[in-house]
Amino acid sequence: MVENVAVKKVIRKTPAKAPRALYAVFATGGKQYRVVVGNLVKIEKLSDEHKEGDKIIFDKVLLLDDGASDATIGTPFIKGAEVKATLNKIARYKTVDVIKYKQKSRYFKKYGHRQPYFEVKIESIK
Repeated sequence: MVENVAVKKVIRKTPAKAPRALYAVFATGGKQYRVVVGNLVKIEKLSDEHKEGDKIIFDKVLLLDDGASDATIGTPFIKGAEVKATLNKIARYKTVDVIKYKQKSRYFKKYGHRQPYFEVKIESIK
């Protein structure tokens, strides 16, 4: 026997969207990073001499968007735009093991690689 069961429909009200924070996309080390003020980002090691606590300015800004108006897109970069950051940590990632092996010929090579990186904290976007 099947009984009639009242089904309660739940309607969720979506909260009003909070204004999005200003974000930027910048290029460094052959990669692009989307950042907001306060983010901690791991980037490729820079070739210049740097110490922990140094201020770094990234001027290759590709895109700026505050969420209210249209996004500013560079061709390829936005003139006058910059992302200021502080170098928090200089470190290396965990070891990646690289193995070469050929069966039946007694050939086996194994070595590890640790990629260096900089961890930076985004201070401001202009």
